[in-house]
Amino acid sequence: METTQDVKVAGGVLPVRFRPGTGPALVFLHYWGGSGETFARVAERVAPGRPVVRYDQRGWGAARELPGPYGLTQLAEDARQVVEGLDRYVLIGHSMGGKVAQLVAAGRPAGLAGVVLVAPAPARPAVGPQEQEALAHAYDNAETVRGALDHVLTHRPLPDDVRERVVADSLAATEDARLTWPREGIAEDIGDIVGRVEVPVLVLAGERDQVDPPAVLAERLLPFLPTATMAVLPGTGHLSPLEAPGEIATRLEAFVAGL
Repeated sequence: METTQDVKVAGGVLPVRFRPGTGPALVFLHYWGGSGETFARVAERVAPGRPVVRYDQRGWGAARELPGPYGLTQLAEDARQVVEGLDRYVLIGHSMGGKVAQLVAAGRPAGLAGVVLVAPAPARPAVGPQEQEALAHAYDNAETVRGALDHVLTHRPLPDDVRERVVADSLAATEDARLTWPREGIAEDIGDIVGRVEVPVLVLAGERDQVDPPAVLAERLLPFLPTATMAVLPGTGHLSPLEAPGEIATRLEAFVAGL
């Protein structure tokens, strides 16, 4: 059974959901527009005794009251506060959360056993100013979110309840948090930093991902992570934790078993 604990971070507290268990904890970091619920279907499918940690990142959902800044440095510092005190854990970061996970892992925190990057934003940016500005308007309202889901973010159709949860999550942010990622974080080059990562890294790329496709990750992420290997999820788009939660869970369990 999950419990919620308030973790002290800069400017206030972060509500964090913990599921107890044994072995390395799985610490999930959601994408831009997501929430701790993005990984709920994955968490349900991993081994029942596996500890799980989920939370809404600063400026989103239950963490909307936390003040900025909302950039990668602060999100990574929040994650470090969340994992402090965990004996052993694996960071699982999706898209924006994947870039946050790279930064955290580069700091070589105590207890970190491995990293799984799910459709991650690459260390070396692959977008230009025009793409950034278009992205900044993807979550202007429910209609634009649904358009992004249909034409960019997914390949497999989502169940209706999951789809509507995605719409709600995408709109549940402060304006500053919503705009910081497309206008700043996505363009931040951390290629010279992530080479410090020492733990094993698994990159899970969606075969049909239009945001961070396998070819982009092979060029702009893998060369900077010497401990990384990549696997491609067939027939899957950018929102793979929602499109293929069973396959993600299976890959996570196999990765943890090999640590």
